[in-house]
Amino acid sequence: MLYVRSVILRTLPDVEEKYNYGIPFYHYNKKPFIYLNILKKTNFVDVAFVKGVALKEQFPQLKDYNNRKLVRSLQYNQLESINEEELTEIITTAASLTDKSRKAWKSD
Repeated sequence: MLYVRSVILRTLPDVEEKYNYGIPFYHYNKKPFIYLNILKKTNFVDVAFVKGVALKEQFPQLKDYNNRKLVRSLQYNQLESINEEELTEIITTAASLTDKSRKAWKSD
């Protein structure tokens, strides 16, 4: 989780890290756009994109875990499985999408 955190902070130095519900949320221009979670009874880090449903066509590797309405995620169970270039591209695209939207948790 620390490695993913470092990729987020390096990719978007102006991002703001806050803790909500005991997990790290990353805000871009005051709107949440990514959060990291380790769900109970799983062995992976869930890198969840708040507007992931809008990113799904461009990034089919994003998963719909637990039938979430808007959120789509990448799931990593080992450091070696992280493709930093891909993760950086998705982070940048998600930030741009969030910046253009009026509200983070609504579909536009």
